[in-house]
Amino acid sequence: MKTLVIIDGVRTPFARAGTTLAALDAVELGRIAVSALLTKTGIDPHVVDETILGCVGQPAYAQNIARVIALRAGIPEDKPAMTVHRNCASGMEALTTAHDKLCAGHGEVFIVGGTESMSQMPFYFSPSAVKKFTQMSRAKSLGQRVGAMTQFRPADFAPVLGLKLGLTDPVSEMNMGQTAELLAREFGISRDAQDAFAMRSHLNAAKAADSSITPVYASEVVTTDNGIRHDSSLEKLAKLAPMFDTQTGSVTAGNSSQITDGAVALLVCSEAKAAQMGWTPLGRLVDYAYTGCDPKRMGLGPVRAMDAVLRRTNLKLSDADVIEINEAFAAQVLAVMKAVQDPACARRCGLDDPLGEIDPAKLNARGGAIALGHPVGATGARLVLSALHQLRDANAKRALVSLCVGGGQGSAVMLERM
Repeated sequence: MKTLVIIDGVRTPFARAGTTLAALDAVELGRIAVSALLTKTGIDPHVVDETILGCVGQPAYAQNIARVIALRAGIPEDKPAMTVHRNCASGMEALTTAHDKLCAGHGEVFIVGGTESMSQMPFYFSPSAVKKFTQMSRAKSLGQRVGAMTQFRPADFAPVLGLKLGLTDPVSEMNMGQTAELLAREFGISRDAQDAFAMRSHLNAAKAADSSITPVYASEVVTTDNGIRHDSSLEKLAKLAPMFDTQTGSVTAGNSSQITDGAVALLVCSEAKAAQMGWTPLGRLVDYAYTGCDPKRMGLGPVRAMDAVLRRTNLKLSDADVIEINEAFAAQVLAVMKAVQDPACARRCGLDDPLGEIDPAKLNARGGAIALGHPVGATGARLVLSALHQLRDANAKRALVSLCVGGGQGSAVMLERM
């Protein structure tokens, strides 16, 4: 297998949906990230063989959004682009797809990453309302048009939220928050433990400085993530009501990932190309794995995925100096931590043996999606970039990065500093 190395990366600030980046669509957010990456690295766009970007809520007016972004960012028109979609792991899928293409001999230099405007997820009409709009559009006379209009009822104008649809699994018929509540009950994870984990995420993020952020010029200049609560406390988190099980639940807005806008772009290439061009990589992709699990317990996806990638690399959990697990929900990450350590829980997740204990000091040391937000198409690339920066700053060797994936999957990659 050929080695894929990560040269550098850039991301926009991550902003809560409906706030400072809400006016920018996923195309523009992605363009900003890719353009900033080209500027930062100084590479000739003609060197790029292909652009691969993840996006979950791809807008109808920008089909194959990666192609639109690439062209607007100045990538030559003879260079192809493709959009990938694996729900929360889409940004990671872009990276591993580049590795697949490299191994197949279909390119050496790639721009990968992801983009998402959760603010601009569309509203839909119900099927009955669409039928009535269609009848009205086909009316050939004023009388027919008036007749069609009289068929409408107030309920026809109540929109169906695309974001709500996207966060609900059609197989289990549970929304993502309900899957987190299920794990909290099954693994005995208390509200206090979830809130403590959430507070840790905010405080870790508040202490960290991210040099990969590029300014975004919207209605104002946006230079920082705006979801981080520097004054997060257990007292404040305890005041928030459960969102998904209002009677006996423990999952709140405070201990869940934030709905967020943002984009990430990474420059990756073969090890040989990096040497030829004189580029110094941040690290290399050692191996990766994608696995499936019960959609009702999608939050446990990282357990099997991490087990698979550790087996493929012949490494142990303790060999990772940095561990990043996406914080879809505090309950979900805490369940994963318990599942990889406890023999009974490990067997329930399909493992023959526990993987070992996850050292809290190694886990999400610069905060996670609870504090930074989770622009679903971009998060996987953000985790990779953050892990590589942590390896560089600590002069450490290996990072294990994993995400749970809506629909019942897990993804994991092993990275090494070179």
